[in-house]
Amino acid sequence: MAQGECNCGAVAFETGEELSGIYVCHCSICRRATGSNGIAVVVIDNRAFRWIRGEEHITSWTKPGTEWRTWFCGVCGSRVPGANDENRMFIPAGLISDGGESLRVMHHIWVGSKAGWDEIGDSGRLHREAFEG
Repeated sequence: MAQGECNCGAVAFETGEELSGIYVCHCSICRRATGSNGIAVVVIDNRAFRWIRGEEHITSWTKPGTEWRTWFCGVCGSRVPGANDENRMFIPAGLISDGGESLRVMHHIWVGSKAGWDEIGDSGRLHREAFEG
């Protein structure tokens, strides 16, 4: 079980299952959305996820011409958990405040699109494009 919240604390969540490994997406869309090398997320079953507070503060944006969508806190702008697909949620790993101590990067996805300055230095498996495990 894990808990987390956005930067201002308006949005908070918890999980009802142990979290597995972290996926780091290095695609150009995630890089632009975060202003960083990508986004680190944990993926869990929808049934194991619960909002504690602040669902009314969540807003989303869809990149025109794509199916790519992001969710964020309308108060502070932090990325917040969202739909990975119809059965799973993604949780930005940086939001986890309790219960994520043993998490490690397991997979780097879309490394074929990573920034030239991005040096991957952990033991996570590298995938040129997407990976579903």
